[in-house]
Amino acid sequence: MTIDLPVVDISTTVACCEPLVREPLRADEAEDLAKTMKALADPTRLRLLSIVAATAAHEACVCDLTEPVGLSQPTVSHHLKILTDAGFLARSKRGTWAYYALVPGALERVADVLTP
Repeated sequence: MTIDLPVVDISTTVACCEPLVREPLRADEAEDLAKTMKALADPTRLRLLSIVAATAAHEACVCDLTEPVGLSQPTVSHHLKILTDAGFLARSKRGTWAYYALVPGALERVADVLTP
């Protein structure tokens, strides 16, 4: 018994995967981005960023950030240090207080990696 298989014209066959339209992340870039995103993967840090972003000058004194998140100043300062080390905030000292400002483009750089 013979089985007749259909003849397929491979010139019209559609590939199963879409071609890449840009370069994907290299391993080292993915490692760096994961560290950056880990800084954002905390509800308190997201709230702190949103508070700073919601101010008219996009900066806030640490003294103004403790009450809204309900944490002590040392704990808030720890979270702010993580956000600063990750490149989302810049710190400046004025007298005895530290002020934190959004780094221009920091959030957009994370979004750009994940948007087409």
